[in-house]
Amino acid sequence: MFGIGGGELIFIIFIALMLFGSEKIPDIARTLGKAMAQLKSATNEIKSEIQKGAEANGLDKSINELTSTFSDEVEKVKSNLDTKVLPEVTKTAEDIEDLTGPIKRQL
Repeated sequence: MFGIGGGELIFIIFIALMLFGSEKIPDIARTLGKAMAQLKSATNEIKSEIQKGAEANGLDKSINELTSTFSDEVEKVKSNLDTKVLPEVTKTAEDIEDLTGPIKRQL
């Protein structure tokens, strides 16, 4: 958690208790929790506004088209590798094994 070890966390809690007292710690934790929830809510609202803006301008469709085109090209390259390059690599590996076979037997 943020690069903080157990001993360091205990030390931070101890310092917080010394500074604020045991009565105020629950209130501080509650306030921090509410602030984190508000931050998360604001972040989600910003994300939804960006998504709505992208949908209104048609950017989401063009991004989807671009992604699908890219995926199609990657699949073509993969199939090309599987059908053309892989058999050549396998044949070359077999040729090397055939050549090194007699050498291995002599050693």
